[in-house]
Amino acid sequence: MNRLIEKAAKFNIELSPEQIQQFKTYYEMLIETNKVMNLTAITELDEVITKHFLDSLALAEVYPDICNPDVKLKVMDLGTGAGFPGIPLKIVFPYLQVTLMDSLNKRVKFLKSVIDRLELCDIDAVHGRAEEAARNAIYRESFDLCVSRAVANLSTLSEYCLPFVKMDGSFISYKAAEVEGEVDDAKKAISILGGKLDKVVKIVLPDSDIERSFVFIEKIEHTPKTYPRKAGTASKEPIR
Repeated sequence: MNRLIEKAAKFNIELSPEQIQQFKTYYEMLIETNKVMNLTAITELDEVITKHFLDSLALAEVYPDICNPDVKLKVMDLGTGAGFPGIPLKIVFPYLQVTLMDSLNKRVKFLKSVIDRLELCDIDAVHGRAEEAARNAIYRESFDLCVSRAVANLSTLSEYCLPFVKMDGSFISYKAAEVEGEVDDAKKAISILGGKLDKVVKIVLPDSDIERSFVFIEKIEHTPKTYPRKAGTASKEPIR
């Protein structure tokens, strides 16, 4: 785990012994559960550190508010899968209020076991699809920040994520390096859904050649009640 300490330091993140132990336990649980359930194709420790842990924490390099305990951000991690980026962010920034949402209940049960084992507070794992959950008053337009590493085009992701974001909040999508065409294709959807494209920030993960783009979308108007559309529609028929 020394490599995690060294690489996190390049994001100006200083990890405590307790946080290092939490990452170690998280890794062990991830690998053990992965033997019986498909959580990740990346299992070698160095790769998990770079491609999951550091990649999740890279948000701190481009979004300073997440490093400020006084801001008290309420964060939705949509399509969290094995807990990325939400759990690494929660470990490092324990003052965040985090909701992890995934459509597969088996993954949610795993996430709940991680939360319990790591003794994390103010974090919950929720089983649900964005199409239904975003119509629930508990979740709709109630988050300062929605993040997602989910694999889907930006137009589809915007329809899933923006309904969760409160006015003046942000949706930040973790994307691969080449994202310009995808951003252009999503501009109409972003506008219809009450968002405004703010910026795209690109970084290279420490001690690697892995490039990451962060697409920042501001919430400037309420999302129309007709969105998100019924299950599967946003992926099959993205707003163009």
